[in-house]
Parts: sequence; C-alpha cells; structure tokens
Amino acid sequence: MRTYLSAALSAVLFLLLAVLVPLSALSAWVDLEIDDTDRYLAAVSPLASDPAVRNTVADRITDEAMKQIDLGPLQDTVRDLLHGTALSFTTTDAFRTAWDTANRTAHEAVASALDGETGEAVTIDLAPVIEQVKQELVRDGVTFAARIPVRHTEITVLTAEQADSLRGSFRWLRYCSVWPAVGTLVLLVLMVGIAAVRGGRRAALTAAAVVGAGFVAGAVVLWVLVAVGRNRVLDEVPHTDRDAAAAVLDALTASLRTTVWVVLAVGAVLLVGAVVVRLLTRRRAARPERADPGVPPG
Repeated sequence: MRTYLSAALSAVLFLLLAVLVPLSALSAWVDLEIDDTDRYLAAVSPLASDPAVRNTVADRITDEAMKQIDLGPLQDTVRDLLHGTALSFTTTDAFRTAWDTANRTAHEAVASALDGETGEAVTIDLAPVIEQVKQELVRDGVTFAARIPVRHTEITVLTAEQADSLRGSFRWLRYCSVWPAVGTLVLLVLMVGIAAVRGGRRAALTAAAVVGAGFVAGAVVLWVLVAVGRNRVLDEVPHTDRDAAAAVLDALTASLRTTVWVVLAVGAVLLVGAVVVRLLTRRRAARPERADPGVPPG
C-alpha cells in the first residue's frame, strides 16, 4: 500500500512541476519584463544594430517615400540612393535614439493592446526615423528630399487579431505574477523535506529524481509554448515586416529561452545525480563483506 501511495505522490509531483515550471516562467516574464518599460526597452534596444531590423527599416522608408516621388527614368537610381541613405542612417547614434523612442511608444501600445477590450495592433512607428533621414538628405543637397512625406510608417509586431487572442492569457499571467514561482519553491521544499524525514535517504533521492524529471518536463513544455506562440504571432504579421518582427519577438523572449536551458540543466543534474547515487548505494549494500583473514572461521 505504501509503495502505491509513494508512486501516486511521485506522479502528482511530476505533473505539478510540468505545469508549474512553465506557468512560473511565463507569469514572471509578463510581470517583470513585458509590463516593465525599462526592461522592455533594454530587451529591444540592441536590435537597432540587428541586420534584419536595419534592412526592414530601410526597405519600409524607401517604399513609403517612393510612393510620393516620380522622377521618370531616374526612379530606380533614386530608389537605390534613398535606400542606401536610409540603410546608412541605421548605423548612427541618431537612429538608435529614434529606435528607442519608437519602442517606448510601442511598449505603450503593448500595454493598451493587452489591457483593452478590443484588438489594437502593436506596431513600431518609423515616422521619427523618416524625419531624420529626410533631414540628412536635405543637408546633403538632395533636391527631391523635401518631397519625402513624414507620416506613420509602421512595422507590425502583433496584429489586432493576435492581441485579441492573447489578451485573456496575458491578463491571467499578470494576475498570477511571481506567485506560481513562489508556490513551486514551497512545494519542492515540502515534498523533499517530508520525503527525507519520513522515508530517509532513499525516499529523499526518489523525491529528487522526481523533481528533476518534473523540471525537465516543465522546460520542454515551456520551450514548446514559446516556439508555438512565436510561430502563431509571425503567421499573422505582414511578410514585409516578418524579419523585423521575428527579431523583436526573439529579443523579448530571450529570457524565457534562457530559463528553458537553466531549468533543463538543473532538472537533468537532479535526475541523473539521484539515479546514480541510488544505484551506487544499492550496489554497495548488495556487496558481501569480505572476511577478515586474521580471524579463523567459527
């Protein structure tokens, strides 16, 4: 009876960890990174140097500007010049400042999209960047630069439909905050402590092995959730924005992917370590004691 009860408790602990580990990571991520403007900006600010972001920004600026410019046979030459200027501008400190400004506004859009009642797309407005490129061309004496329109030109990160589908989940995760992580730690301490007190070393090793397996399972579940979520979001993003949107999403979920590998490593160490110690202990207990050669047999 006791064996069946121990097996049932181990199964329950394993399943709880497989659920609590990804829940803890996701709720803490929403609370500590997505809801925090400074941490949000710290995650996406380095993308100002990302080739995918720089190329997308240059392409969008060029496409939008060329809609208002018609120079006949020189159209392709002007397009190449404008694209080269825009791409060159993305290497400057002015672009990094404009990128940070645009993403600070984008973070406000994230909060609005996930807190509102109807879907609002999350976009990065490139109007400040276009203004900077226009001024640079004007300073360089490019005659058509004054005709470049400065208006909302956006990179879509999250569509309105995706915001609608994610809103309920994000609200629930925000409500959970860091408490699932706290609950997970309390559960681990209680289960391993009780096993050690009531069942001794063998039970403690079994509990450690179950915890390790639960951590591994939880890490795998978290990895699947991040990968599936990323693909679902990018499937709805316009093709022209997909590379930049993927870079933004990867930057924002980098901490989650790090969590996956840390939890997976800890779980594997616990699982393998507990199993190895149990095997060594069992082998030592089964080994017959050698008789002392100085003592005659009775």
